[in-house]
Amino acid sequence: MNYIAKMDTQSFLLDSPYGCMIYLCCQQHKRSLTHSSPQHKHSTAQIRGDNMPTSPNQKKKALYLMKILMDRTDEEHTLTIQELIAALAEYGVAAERKSIYSDLELLRNYGLDIVMRQEKTCSYFVASRQFEIPELKLLVDAVQSSRFITHKKSSELINKLSSLTSNHQAKQLKRQVLTASRPKAINESVYYSIDAIHTAINTGKQISFRYFDYDIGKTRIYRRNGELYYQTPVALCWNDDKYYLICYSGKYDSFVHYRVDRMDGVSVCQARAEKVDKKSFNISEHIKHVFGMYGGKVVRAKLLFDKSLVNAVLDRFGADTRLYKNGDCFEINVEVPESLVFLSWIAQFGGKAEIISPESLRKAMRELIDELNQKYY
Repeated sequence: MNYIAKMDTQSFLLDSPYGCMIYLCCQQHKRSLTHSSPQHKHSTAQIRGDNMPTSPNQKKKALYLMKILMDRTDEEHTLTIQELIAALAEYGVAAERKSIYSDLELLRNYGLDIVMRQEKTCSYFVASRQFEIPELKLLVDAVQSSRFITHKKSSELINKLSSLTSNHQAKQLKRQVLTASRPKAINESVYYSIDAIHTAINTGKQISFRYFDYDIGKTRIYRRNGELYYQTPVALCWNDDKYYLICYSGKYDSFVHYRVDRMDGVSVCQARAEKVDKKSFNISEHIKHVFGMYGGKVVRAKLLFDKSLVNAVLDRFGADTRLYKNGDCFEINVEVPESLVFLSWIAQFGGKAEIISPESLRKAMRELIDELNQKYY
């Protein structure tokens, strides 16, 4: 115990989020050692200025005080010294006014932004936190609207985010959730898949996994009869409200995409990842050339749009896309995949969009239109 009392508590205080706990315990033990020394005539209680009974939680008084302030106060909800004493009593911690002032100052020195508001009486609250309430609202919105996160995981994440603010403001976050009926993924393991993928990318390893689709009964049907896929992960990307993994295939010198929520049993392999020239691989440019993350032969295309579609074109191809005026329309020259997803994107604009070239894309669009005509006529 003498060793504990002599520890460099200040370094713990600065280096670790648990430093406050260690610091307080050491300081409390120092006082107990000093006050119990035969050289002192007064008891610990007398030197403290109170005769408060001790309990197992007494040494954690400042920690409980920090929890109370973090959980119960904000700019609109403050606590007086007397209310803080009463709140500490709920944890079996006795306190008196002098010790509260001392602990408040200790917590301020630790970095907690405690503000005193003086009205009829003095009251205290935590003025700033690691995340402000507007930032937490944005995060809650992102979690709730993400389709790849299941309802269960969304609820767990929102509860964790709510713990980063006061109990009063946490109610605002939970009232904000209005999209519970939004379609969600049903694969609960997606969290762990993402963690394994990040680990593999950071350590330069390959991953293994099984890939599946759902049948009409929502049963998983594994591709390749359930055989493992072995791939070199390059990047995770968010596209069209879905999470995709981009992998590199050295055999074909090309990139392939997988829906993360359709991957099962993702594991990091011992095999080294295949070498990818990441300097020449630009994920933003790569995503521009795919639609819905479906591949296809990439071709240079000239497209004609009505001027009312400027926003849609810039959203799809980026704000740096050059627009060439052509009467009441405009043209662009971009690289696109020869795929059904791209043709469908063009078709959604009806007569306001046209493929000018190449002829292979125009032919593919005519075939799609003929197929639809046969379906509906």
